[in-house]
Amino acid sequence: FSTAVTRMKWEKLKPPEPDDPMCCCECDVSQKCFRLFSVTLYSWLKSRHLKCGFQSPVLQAITENLEISMIPALVLLPLLLRIAALHFLLGVTVLTILPILVLWYYYATHQKKRRTLFFLTLALYSLAYMYYLFITEILPRGDVSHIQLCTVTTGMILTIVSLINTKRGPGFVTPDLYDTHKHDKHERIEVNGDVKTTKKSNIGQWVQCPVCKIMRPPRAGHCRTCGACVLRLDHHCIWINSCVGQANHRSFLMTLGLFLVTSVYGMSLVLHSICPGHYVLTAAFYCPGVYAQFSTALCFTCVWYSGIITAGLFYLMVVQLLNISFNVTEREAQLALRRGTGHWRLCGLILVTGEHSHGFTHNWLEFLTMTHGSSQSTQTDLV
Repeated sequence: FSTAVTRMKWEKLKPPEPDDPMCCCECDVSQKCFRLFSVTLYSWLKSRHLKCGFQSPVLQAITENLEISMIPALVLLPLLLRIAALHFLLGVTVLTILPILVLWYYYATHQKKRRTLFFLTLALYSLAYMYYLFITEILPRGDVSHIQLCTVTTGMILTIVSLINTKRGPGFVTPDLYDTHKHDKHERIEVNGDVKTTKKSNIGQWVQCPVCKIMRPPRAGHCRTCGACVLRLDHHCIWINSCVGQANHRSFLMTLGLFLVTSVYGMSLVLHSICPGHYVLTAAFYCPGVYAQFSTALCFTCVWYSGIITAGLFYLMVVQLLNISFNVTEREAQLALRRGTGHWRLCGLILVTGEHSHGFTHNWLEFLTMTHGSSQSTQTDLV
């Protein structure tokens, strides 16, 4: 390691200060051992990376942002899916416990406002593992044409490209943004040869962030997980390990749409192959003889696993579309819920505030034409 990296790692291994509110005697030893293992694994990967002499930006980003939370997704996911494929009851048990464990880990990290690569790793590895099984188990059966294979492959590639574009940044608020706003708030006009300065109409009230100590525009918010203010903050998405804001909201919505279309199409192809002669909806619940072979049972289990993920993301997609239609962000809906200023619509799917809504058409035009903001990152955050 370099001197800076070594100092940073050993600072993490130091015992917490006595006045640290997160300090407890019971977890000191486990936390130090946990971090020591992570540092050791990081140093091994870094040394391997330097020995090979191949400077890959993807591998460099992974080694520099290695977390111990990535290991359960990479190791336990294929193991649990193979256990679930052994018997129908095992499949029901595993596919019931797995979402509960993921939700538990989400609430554990959400309460502490910590960033974690577990969910991003789980999403990317699930996509890669499902595609791997599609190539190795379904394609050799001869039921998938070349056009269908190209369609699935194209959908997966477009989803990853859209995700990379989403990871470019949500649009962070910078200190110089307020100075630019003050300059643009006044316009110079010439009347009979005299130059006069007139004040433009105020389109919103800027407030100072109590944490960042910078002025932020209307609808911007501070993300406690990222530790920064984001333009038109919608929410912090754990699945992309980043915020969704003004600069990446459209690409985030496109990523969801591409994933849902690709997932539904891929599941239909798998069910047509392992359950011939049955409709897709009926084959997902009744497929006789699917557990006669381990390969077909594994594919059937992965269809149900993909269906659970697709159902959750479909609900997120519906909420996002409704929020855009009523011109309300997820953060604004949560604030209105705490203050009691909003009202529920459409059977509780959306909390409408009515503060920024100007009609369905105008709301969508505003969303589709909003600028990225001056603080959009120019480099892609791979993790």
